[in-house]
Amino acid sequence: MTRRIDIVEVGPRDGLQNDPATLTTDQKLDFITRLEAAGVRRMETGAFVSPRAVPKMADSGDVFRRLDRSRPTRHIALALNEKGVRRALSAGADEINFVLVAGEGFGRRNQGMSPQDSADMLALCAPLIHEAGVPLSATISVAFGDPYDGDIDPAIVANLAAQAQRAGAAEIALGDTIGVATPWDVQARVARVRLEAPDVYLRAHFHNTRGAGLANVFAAVEAGIDVIDASCGGIGGCPFAPAATGNVATEDVVYMLHRAGFETGIDLDRMIDTATWLQGTLGHEISSSLSRAGGFPTG
Repeated sequence: MTRRIDIVEVGPRDGLQNDPATLTTDQKLDFITRLEAAGVRRMETGAFVSPRAVPKMADSGDVFRRLDRSRPTRHIALALNEKGVRRALSAGADEINFVLVAGEGFGRRNQGMSPQDSADMLALCAPLIHEAGVPLSATISVAFGDPYDGDIDPAIVANLAAQAQRAGAAEIALGDTIGVATPWDVQARVARVRLEAPDVYLRAHFHNTRGAGLANVFAAVEAGIDVIDASCGGIGGCPFAPAATGNVATEDVVYMLHRAGFETGIDLDRMIDTATWLQGTLGHEISSSLSRAGGFPTG
């Protein structure tokens, strides 16, 4: 049987949170509808964080409340603390993605927490999420490198993963927030995390800041990871990570996987069309290759 790789579309959250353009709530909902029409079934739809720190996510509650719930899409809400979790649950999130942080410098600037503080906060919030009957996942940000502190000890990442497993997270994403990983880093990090958190699914989240994004996706798939985060058009970045450019582009990832014989459930032509629409709506060029070159074969 053909192996399936599931794509978690993060464009509406990670993609838009640091973009120069500011989309209206209606434009965000249009974006989400187009992604769903392209086959996206799991999506990071918004973030319940401080509107002062991340103003482009200030309307996440409205976005969630206005979603077309007749579609078979799981809408994920990102949260950093109990207040964010409660807001996300109130807005009707289908899943909570809780952010842990592997780097002290980034953690203090992004969420005012050390790595252990973020794990303690997850332990505090997890019972609330479980009681609500909502799936819990966790992303370990700057899992490969911190823009302020440099390289991250793999032992820190593995320890955070183990604590997330004990808190009941069903899935853990290893986040290359600033795009510094190499394929060899990915394989080694995955192996180390599996030793200390063997009972959770792993997901991979890569930024293409230094051009290694697709190579890292390949390494993750080769290491047995079946869930990849990607952002339509390759948009994205973090306000607290200097020079952190966009995520790997969904259409580029899907093209690579389809050409290799994997299934994703994504209609590549529709995803390219969505990226083209997004470029016009944002009013600036996007970074994905497929939005320029198209797929192959072409006809």
